[in-house]
Amino acid sequence: MSPSPLPAAASAASAPAAARAAAPEPRSLQPAGRPRIGLVLSGGGARGLAHVGVLKVLERERIPIDVIAGTSMGAIIGGLYASGMSAESLERELLKVDWDQLFATRVARRELSQRRKETDFEIASALEIGLRDGELRVPIGTLSSRGLESLLRRYTLPVRAVRDFDRLPTPFRAVATDMENGQPLVLKEGDLALAMRSSMSVPGVFAPTEIEGRILGDGGLVNNLPVDVARAMGADVVIAVNIGTPLGARDTLGSLIGVTTQMINILTEQNVQRSLATLGPRDLLIAPQLGLLSSADFAKAMELIELGELQTAQMVLQLEAYGVDQASYQSWAQARARPGLPQPVLEFVKFDGSEVTRPERFAEQLETRPGKPFAADAAERDARRLAASGDYTRVDYQLLRTGSGDDGVVFNLEEKSWGPNYFRFGLGLSTDFSGRSSFNVKIAHVWRWLDEVGSEWRNVVEIGSRPGWSTEWYRPLGWNTSLGHDWFIAPTASADRREVVTYAGAEGPESGRFRRSSLRLGVDLGQPWGEFGELRLGPYLQRWDDKTLIVSRDFAAPGGGTERREIGLRLRAIVDQLDYAFFAQEGYRLVGELAGGRVRSGSDAGEAERDFSRVEANVNVATTWAAKHTLNFYGSTLFAGRSAPLGRGLYALGGFQNLSGYEPGQVEGNYLLFGRASYYYRLTPPALTRGFFAGLSLEAGNAWAERRQMSLGDLRTGTSVFLGADTGLGPLYVGVAYAPRGDTAVYLLLGRP
Repeated sequence: MSPSPLPAAASAASAPAAARAAAPEPRSLQPAGRPRIGLVLSGGGARGLAHVGVLKVLERERIPIDVIAGTSMGAIIGGLYASGMSAESLERELLKVDWDQLFATRVARRELSQRRKETDFEIASALEIGLRDGELRVPIGTLSSRGLESLLRRYTLPVRAVRDFDRLPTPFRAVATDMENGQPLVLKEGDLALAMRSSMSVPGVFAPTEIEGRILGDGGLVNNLPVDVARAMGADVVIAVNIGTPLGARDTLGSLIGVTTQMINILTEQNVQRSLATLGPRDLLIAPQLGLLSSADFAKAMELIELGELQTAQMVLQLEAYGVDQASYQSWAQARARPGLPQPVLEFVKFDGSEVTRPERFAEQLETRPGKPFAADAAERDARRLAASGDYTRVDYQLLRTGSGDDGVVFNLEEKSWGPNYFRFGLGLSTDFSGRSSFNVKIAHVWRWLDEVGSEWRNVVEIGSRPGWSTEWYRPLGWNTSLGHDWFIAPTASADRREVVTYAGAEGPESGRFRRSSLRLGVDLGQPWGEFGELRLGPYLQRWDDKTLIVSRDFAAPGGGTERREIGLRLRAIVDQLDYAFFAQEGYRLVGELAGGRVRSGSDAGEAERDFSRVEANVNVATTWAAKHTLNFYGSTLFAGRSAPLGRGLYALGGFQNLSGYEPGQVEGNYLLFGRASYYYRLTPPALTRGFFAGLSLEAGNAWAERRQMSLGDLRTGTSVFLGADTGLGPLYVGVAYAPRGDTAVYLLLGRP
């Protein structure tokens, strides 16, 4: 859905009088007698970065460009060059871009609220559908264009007042496709950043944009090499640069994605051939050979720029006909000089495009405020803060000047068309190939913006080996608009059932199996600490019921079943700055919890009531060097004064990377120490994953029934060697584990069982 029209005072759709006055008049930089040169840049995704190398050679050979027409990535490079950027500055800026983050489907995890971060440990964020107006909906793009839009916005700030693209330092046109009628649309006025972004709305990759009621897709579908557009701008001579993606080989057609990509490439190649047929003897075609580099190889920006430069430099003899003398070229270059970045004092900050959400609620949490000088970096950070809510497919900003001369910022928001009810799906699968396995299907539901203050209802349902359900109603209290004091209240409830296995000591055989049902009710009063973490305090009631399935004569506790009920108060604090929930590469996470109250436990032999207290803390730190080598340290300390049902300790170790080589729950007690050091190496990432890793872990820990028994000399050890991947369904591990006092095991895990 497109943003709704702005008030007349802040409209970006029309050019206010003050903006028109600030914009330069159209002027010709072409001396009499010299032919008017038009530069045409084709689309091609990452391959379009080669255009920068071509521009470097054109500048070196003193070839002045009078008009530019571009499509998709060609529109972005061409539009930025037309705005006054030099080839050198384009190269410098584009090589600084972190392309993985630029196209990430959401903002960096560190910038999310703790509430959003915690869901990563439950269910992966890759698979999300929504319910709106009674129908299920899916996202219309696989990648987010938010980072690209912010980048274009920053680069075009010096020409923000220019609405007529003929008034740019070099006249410019971008080509998009009208997705309703399939016709090309030549964008020649309006918002330059949005025009460039609209031209690069690759189907299935980026969501289309909407300008003046028209849904716009990638221009490459209809006119990937817009020679005719440059001629319509008055070009006497055309220099056409074609870097389009070649058709895929037979072996690429074995999947739906491969066939779809090939269909788009076929359509693109057909219209490119029509454009090439119109080139005349005075025109020049530059077609850098980019080999196997694909439209997705943004990480190889340097290589693409160098190839464009190298192969264009081989055409210097042909280029000589278009060059001018040093004085003429210097005059042309000076006339293209960009104005300085604006830093006006803001008179207003507004939000546009929201229907369900209420972004005004976050106004006081933003750095961009009325009365403060405009800062592009602050506006970009604020756009990310708004996007971190997870409610928008697009968050952009514009620095505008009204007809009365007031400067202000408008945040343009596009709500997810598949919200505000969101569903995410995950799996929890584990097996040790010796008969022990579990399988759970997970479904998470979030219903956001139930009221003006941003209340939401969250549910997680698990079906399988460990069925369960949890729910939370989260309501901001609005006591203070500061990001660090936005208190909330959150009633919670959860229930689950699982099988508990007991052992005759940490090295003994299995002694019993029980079915444990648990129920928990609570109410938390909390305070978010911005993107750093969260604090919660509240009372709770928890109950466990254990029913005997089978026991051996080695089982020491009562065998008929037990029950435990806790009524207590919990204080929990989290500081989380990990970059990823799984296979983290940088950052840290600290969790601490204090709990105390009364516990009642009983069995067929009787019942007892007493006080209890617990202290729990864990820390996780990750660091990476040379981009591919990571060390990840995890430590946990858990102290509980009273035992759990079945006569067992409250805490347990065992299982893959939780004292590998021991069975899950085999090492148990009321006092626990555990530490793990993991190393993993990032391999070439395969499809559908963030990364593919090979690594190993060294682990040490133990659990004791009594505090006086704790001893570092009594720690047990385990190790694992694994291959892993961070997939759309959660972490995937295939590993071999060994423990000197335990056993050797092979594991397969997917998601969080």
